[in-house]
Amino acid sequence: MSSQHDRQVYLSVDEPFTGSIFSDILGDIPGTSTEDWLMGIAKAALDVALEGTETAQMSLLITDDDTVRNLNARFRGLDEVTDVLSFSADHPGHWEGEAEPPEDTGGFDFVMPPGEPAPLGEVIVSYPQAQRQAKERGAPLEHELALLVVHGVLHLTGHDHLDPEETALMQSKERTALATLNIQN
Repeated sequence: MSSQHDRQVYLSVDEPFTGSIFSDILGDIPGTSTEDWLMGIAKAALDVALEGTETAQMSLLITDDDTVRNLNARFRGLDEVTDVLSFSADHPGHWEGEAEPPEDTGGFDFVMPPGEPAPLGEVIVSYPQAQRQAKERGAPLEHELALLVVHGVLHLTGHDHLDPEETALMQSKERTALATLNIQN
Protein backbone atom coordinates (compact mmCIF):
# COMPACT_ATOMS: atom_id res chain seq x y z
CA MET A 1 0.00 0.00 0.00
CA SER A 2 1.23 3.46 -0.82
CA SER A 3 -0.22 6.91 -0.92
CA GLN A 4 0.39 10.28 -2.48
CA HIS A 5 -2.33 12.88 -1.97
CA ASP A 6 -3.96 10.04 0.00
CA ARG A 7 -3.99 7.87 -3.11
CA GLN A 8 -3.55 4.23 -2.31
CA VAL A 9 -2.63 1.40 -4.65
CA TYR A 10 -3.11 -2.20 -3.59
CA LEU A 11 -0.99 -4.45 -5.77
CA SER A 12 -1.19 -8.16 -6.46
CA VAL A 13 1.08 -9.91 -8.96
CA ASP A 14 0.30 -13.56 -9.64
CA GLU A 15 3.19 -15.99 -9.76
CA PRO A 16 5.30 -16.44 -11.82
CA PHE A 17 4.96 -12.87 -13.01
CA THR A 18 6.75 -11.15 -10.12
CA GLY A 19 9.97 -12.86 -11.14
CA SER A 20 9.24 -12.41 -14.85
CA ILE A 21 8.63 -8.69 -14.53
CA PHE A 22 11.83 -8.32 -12.56
CA SER A 23 13.95 -10.35 -14.98
CA ASP A 24 12.26 -9.07 -18.17
CA ILE A 25 12.06 -5.40 -17.21
CA LEU A 26 13.76 -4.38 -14.01
CA GLY A 27 16.97 -6.40 -14.01
CA ASP A 28 18.82 -3.43 -15.51
CA ILE A 29 17.42 -0.91 -13.01
CA PRO A 30 19.35 -1.25 -9.74
CA GLY A 31 17.43 -0.90 -6.49
CA THR A 32 13.97 -1.15 -8.05
CA SER A 33 11.45 -3.79 -7.00
CA THR A 34 8.61 -5.05 -9.16
CA GLU A 35 6.11 -3.70 -6.63
CA ASP A 36 7.67 -0.22 -6.45
CA TRP A 37 7.84 0.04 -10.25
CA LEU A 38 4.20 -1.02 -10.83
CA MET A 39 2.86 1.13 -8.00
CA GLY A 40 4.80 4.12 -9.36
CA ILE A 41 3.07 3.67 -12.72
CA ALA A 42 -0.38 3.42 -11.11
CA LYS A 43 0.25 6.51 -8.97
CA ALA A 44 1.47 8.52 -11.97
CA ALA A 45 -1.72 7.54 -13.81
CA LEU A 46 -3.85 8.53 -10.82
CA ASP A 47 -2.10 11.91 -10.63
CA VAL A 48 -2.95 12.62 -14.27
CA ALA A 49 -6.44 11.13 -14.16
CA LEU A 50 -7.56 12.86 -10.97
CA GLU A 51 -5.83 16.21 -11.61
CA GLY A 52 -5.77 17.54 -8.10
CA THR A 53 -5.88 16.58 -4.48
CA GLU A 54 -8.78 14.12 -4.74
CA THR A 55 -8.19 11.08 -2.57
CA ALA A 56 -8.74 7.59 -3.93
CA GLN A 57 -7.71 3.98 -3.71
CA MET A 58 -7.47 1.29 -6.35
CA SER A 59 -6.28 -2.25 -6.86
CA LEU A 60 -3.94 -3.47 -9.57
CA LEU A 61 -3.65 -7.15 -10.51
CA ILE A 62 -1.08 -8.54 -12.93
CA THR A 63 -2.25 -12.01 -13.95
CA ASP A 64 -2.54 -14.60 -16.73
CA ASP A 65 -4.58 -14.95 -19.91
CA ASP A 66 -7.08 -17.44 -18.42
CA THR A 67 -8.04 -15.12 -15.57
CA VAL A 68 -8.51 -12.15 -17.90
CA ARG A 69 -10.42 -14.24 -20.45
CA ASN A 70 -12.80 -15.56 -17.78
CA LEU A 71 -13.45 -12.07 -16.36
CA ASN A 72 -13.90 -10.64 -19.86
CA ALA A 73 -16.48 -13.33 -20.69
CA ARG A 74 -18.35 -12.96 -17.43
CA PHE A 75 -18.48 -9.17 -17.17
CA ARG A 76 -18.23 -7.95 -20.77
CA GLY A 77 -19.70 -10.84 -22.73
CA LEU A 78 -16.50 -11.34 -24.75
CA ASP A 79 -15.00 -14.82 -24.47
CA GLU A 80 -11.50 -13.75 -25.43
CA VAL A 81 -8.25 -12.61 -23.91
CA THR A 82 -7.77 -8.87 -23.73
CA ASP A 83 -4.86 -6.84 -22.48
CA VAL A 84 -6.44 -4.85 -19.64
CA LEU A 85 -9.76 -4.77 -17.83
CA SER A 86 -11.01 -2.02 -15.53
CA PHE A 87 -13.76 -2.55 -13.02
CA SER A 88 -14.89 0.83 -11.74
CA ALA A 89 -16.64 1.27 -8.42
CA ASP A 90 -18.60 4.20 -9.91
CA HIS A 91 -19.69 3.23 -13.40
CA PRO A 92 -20.38 -0.03 -15.22
CA GLY A 93 -18.36 -1.07 -18.22
CA HIS A 94 -19.72 -1.72 -21.68
CA TRP A 95 -21.43 -5.05 -22.29
CA GLU A 96 -20.29 -6.15 -25.72
CA GLY A 97 -21.42 -9.77 -25.92
CA GLU A 98 -24.12 -11.18 -28.16
CA ALA A 99 -26.08 -12.68 -25.28
CA GLU A 100 -27.93 -10.59 -22.74
CA PRO A 101 -25.82 -9.27 -19.86
CA PRO A 102 -26.26 -11.01 -16.53
CA GLU A 103 -29.09 -9.64 -14.42
CA ASP A 104 -28.25 -6.93 -11.94
CA THR A 105 -27.81 -8.59 -8.59
CA GLY A 106 -29.13 -5.51 -6.77
CA GLY A 107 -25.70 -4.29 -5.74
CA PHE A 108 -25.08 -2.64 -2.42
CA ASP A 109 -23.20 0.42 -1.28
CA PHE A 110 -19.82 -0.55 0.09
CA VAL A 111 -19.25 1.36 3.28
CA MET A 112 -15.68 2.48 3.88
CA PRO A 113 -14.22 3.07 7.33
CA PRO A 114 -14.06 6.75 8.30
CA GLY A 115 -11.13 8.61 6.78
CA GLU A 116 -10.47 6.08 4.02
CA PRO A 117 -10.15 7.30 0.42
CA ALA A 118 -12.98 6.41 -1.94
CA PRO A 119 -12.46 3.19 -3.91
CA LEU A 120 -12.02 3.68 -7.66
CA GLY A 121 -12.00 0.00 -8.56
CA GLU A 122 -9.58 -2.53 -9.97
CA VAL A 123 -7.31 -2.74 -13.00
CA ILE A 124 -6.42 -6.23 -14.22
CA VAL A 125 -3.63 -6.74 -16.77
CA SER A 126 -2.74 -9.92 -18.66
CA TYR A 127 1.06 -10.08 -18.51
CA PRO A 128 1.33 -12.66 -21.33
CA GLN A 129 -0.84 -10.42 -23.56
CA ALA A 130 1.37 -7.43 -22.72
CA GLN A 131 4.39 -9.52 -23.76
CA ARG A 132 2.77 -10.47 -27.09
CA GLN A 133 1.70 -6.90 -27.85
CA ALA A 134 5.15 -5.50 -27.05
CA LYS A 135 6.70 -8.02 -29.42
CA GLU A 136 4.13 -7.27 -32.18
CA ARG A 137 4.69 -3.52 -31.86
CA GLY A 138 8.46 -3.82 -31.51
CA ALA A 139 8.15 -1.86 -28.26
CA PRO A 140 9.98 -2.46 -24.99
CA LEU A 141 7.90 -4.63 -22.66
CA GLU A 142 8.13 -2.03 -19.88
CA HIS A 143 6.52 0.56 -22.17
CA GLU A 144 3.65 -1.78 -23.08
CA LEU A 145 3.00 -2.81 -19.48
CA ALA A 146 3.13 0.81 -18.29
CA LEU A 147 0.73 1.86 -21.06
CA LEU A 148 -1.75 -0.86 -20.08
CA VAL A 149 -1.69 0.13 -16.41
CA VAL A 150 -2.16 3.82 -17.27
CA HIS A 151 -4.92 2.97 -19.76
CA GLY A 152 -6.74 0.90 -17.14
CA VAL A 153 -6.48 3.61 -14.50
CA LEU A 154 -7.90 6.18 -16.91
CA HIS A 155 -10.88 3.89 -17.52
CA LEU A 156 -11.42 3.69 -13.75
CA THR A 157 -11.78 7.46 -13.62
CA GLY A 158 -14.35 7.57 -16.42
CA HIS A 159 -12.17 8.09 -19.50
CA ASP A 160 -13.02 6.10 -22.59
CA HIS A 161 -12.33 5.78 -26.30
CA LEU A 162 -15.78 5.34 -27.82
CA ASP A 163 -15.65 8.44 -30.02
CA PRO A 164 -12.79 10.47 -31.55
CA GLU A 165 -12.92 13.29 -28.96
CA GLU A 166 -12.83 10.88 -26.00
CA THR A 167 -10.05 8.90 -27.69
CA ALA A 168 -7.92 12.01 -28.22
CA LEU A 169 -8.37 13.13 -24.60
CA MET A 170 -7.57 9.67 -23.24
CA GLN A 171 -4.47 9.31 -25.43
CA SER A 172 -3.28 12.77 -24.36
CA LYS A 173 -3.60 11.78 -20.70
CA GLU A 174 -1.79 8.50 -21.41
CA ARG A 175 1.12 10.39 -22.98
CA THR A 176 1.23 12.83 -20.05
CA ALA A 177 1.32 10.04 -17.45
CA LEU A 178 3.93 8.07 -19.38
CA ALA A 179 6.07 11.20 -19.85
CA THR A 180 6.22 11.66 -16.07
CA LEU A 181 7.74 8.15 -16.00
CA ASN A 182 10.17 9.00 -18.84
CA ILE A 183 8.37 6.59 -21.16
CA GLN A 184 7.54 7.61 -24.71
CA ASN A 185 4.53 5.90 -26.23
